Amino acid sequence: MATKENVIRETALTPTAGTRGSMNRAEDSRNSQSTNVGQTERYISAIGGGALALYGLTRGSLGGVALALIGGSLIYRGTTGHCNVYEAMDVNTARGKSGAASVAGNRGIKVEKSVTVNRPAAELYRYWRNFENLPKFMDHLESVRTTGEKRSHWVAKAPAGTTVEWDAEIINEKENELIAWRSLENADVDNAGSVRFQEAPAGRGTEVRVSLEYDPPGGMVGAAIAKLFGEAPDQQIQEDLRRFKQVMEAGERATTEGQASGRSATSGR
Repeated sequence: MATKENVIRETALTPTAGTRGSMNRAEDSRNSQSTNVGQTERYISAIGGGALALYGLTRGSLGGVALALIGGSLIYRGTTGHCNVYEAMDVNTARGKSGAASVAGNRGIKVEKSVTVNRPAAELYRYWRNFENLPKFMDHLESVRTTGEKRSHWVAKAPAGTTVEWDAEIINEKENELIAWRSLENADVDNAGSVRFQEAPAGRGTEVRVSLEYDPPGGMVGAAIAKLFGEAPDQQIQEDLRRFKQVMEAGERATTEGQASGRSATSGR
């Protein structure tokens, strides 16, 4: 027969329904907090980490081993959805996004580049304003499709042969002078930017200045991987503007061999 002392001991050691519920909630909370990397970022981390690890191993050097180890950590980050650095910084990209333009402060990458084009501002503005022309000189864009008076759908190339997509809207424009845009919610790449057309000094044409802020797929890690494989955003934008100058001044862009590519500026105006 159970003594009173044993009953008290068993009661004290047996969790009540309320205690079990609290324990379950705590466990669920721990599980949800352990995932702090968003799905797109996890995907890019895993693919980029695999490519980086393979690249490092083929180098056969101490530096290659270091790259392989970094690649392994990115694979772990992608498969588990947890980043210790994010945890230390109290950053969580796995939480749902909301709002129209969502480049979080201190997380976005900012790029500003300019080029002088020997054409009137009105001509350059009209060509750029038709966003479906942009892939003709922006090699990282696969397509841009107009979906409304101020809205469009963009598909861009990402590291490791992947693509990212987003919808964008024009938020400010001044004819022949300014076009400003931002991505809409649920974008794979949150971004916002503008292009300005100003008369160059001494009547030397038009200065075209692009300002871009975006949160790359894979976050800062994805940006670092892209830079390693020659896809840094500042390099991309500078090359895009160089090709834009070619298209607008010569009527077509030149290939790497110096021959015309046949992508005429007159088509799509």
